[in-house]
Amino acid sequence: MRKVIIIGGGAAGMMAAVECARNGAAVVLYEKNEKLGKKLFITGKGRCNLTNACDMEELQKSVMRNPKFMYSSFQNFSNWEALGFFEELGVATKIERGNRVFPVSDHSSDVIGALEQELERLQVKVFRKQPVAKLNQKNGKVSSITLQNGKTEEADAVIVATGGLSYPLTGSTGDGFSFAKAMGHKITDTSPALVPLTCAEPWVCSLQGLSLKNINAVVKKGSKVIYDGFGEMLFTHFGVSGPLILSASSVILEDLRKENLTLSIDLKPALLPEQLDDRILRDFSQAKNKQFKNVLGSLLPAKLIPVVILLSGITPEKKVNEINKKERKALLHTLKSLTMTVNGVCGYEEAIITRGGVDVKEINPSTMESKKVKNLYFAGEVLDVDALTGGFNLQIAWSTAMAAARAASKEE
Repeated sequence: MRKVIIIGGGAAGMMAAVECARNGAAVVLYEKNEKLGKKLFITGKGRCNLTNACDMEELQKSVMRNPKFMYSSFQNFSNWEALGFFEELGVATKIERGNRVFPVSDHSSDVIGALEQELERLQVKVFRKQPVAKLNQKNGKVSSITLQNGKTEEADAVIVATGGLSYPLTGSTGDGFSFAKAMGHKITDTSPALVPLTCAEPWVCSLQGLSLKNINAVVKKGSKVIYDGFGEMLFTHFGVSGPLILSASSVILEDLRKENLTLSIDLKPALLPEQLDDRILRDFSQAKNKQFKNVLGSLLPAKLIPVVILLSGITPEKKVNEINKKERKALLHTLKSLTMTVNGVCGYEEAIITRGGVDVKEINPSTMESKKVKNLYFAGEVLDVDALTGGFNLQIAWSTAMAAARAASKEE
């Protein structure tokens, strides 16, 4: 019987362990945390956005780094197959806005629990609180692992599924990068991805906690548009976050390393400028003798009113019937283009995923096997592949884990 050791008990590690065991391998899983699926537990705000119910073309398009590398593993274990896998384990799912797939229960613990139950049923040996120190090879093949307690364990194959660097409190501290490097692999530059953005303007922080739905966001590098998206965002104590901003971060990351960018928010994307102007005129005519600061309540959330007044340049106490066309135009411009300077990203503590990792040029895309060391496989976030928010990164974990497991558990 072929013995497979899996390092890392997150999404990719658990999936790989299940598939290896189903294929008849003797599987040993090492996890350095006290429990499995620590990062999986907090994904999707604790609801676990399992995958995305889109078509294959969109799934492929969602991958920001090295999309071609994912072609084979997506074909061999698609998002729909992942859905079937979890339904079989008893996790009922539902599809929400943007084709995001969640467990019906809205509890990530149900997903982890179902995987753990299957590991138990398949008699996978799981060792928690057991950090791995290094991998060992003989004659160009991986031969064993050495634990931090000094014990060495032999294996026919090893799958590294240790995650990246994001959310270090969940144990993602880049161990897999060290293992790969020691085996002669190149690690591409790493940085936080799917990460909130920091902004220069002080007024941005005054909006902390304000969530905006159905807005349009455009990010520009000089006069060139580099991101244009519609959705939901959130103001924070350091800048902006929320699904729309996290997706933008993945697209603009490289440009942001070189220079500050401009983020413009259209607060009323459903209205053309002339339609919005008519709406403003209507509101103004119904409140002719009121002060400007008291007539924006039907247009904007209360928290946003002082900021819009400030940026429009109109005196807050000015009577509405005294506001001229030029001032109204300034208000219109502020509502259709609330602009701020993006000057950076938050750190790994706030990042959903890590960009960069084991260079995929050195990995077989069909099997996830190292091209440098035989019987050594990589799966999940440790690889230099990342995607937009919406369940796509977990699908990368499931698909790469499945490819690695199928190849690692095959008798030679």
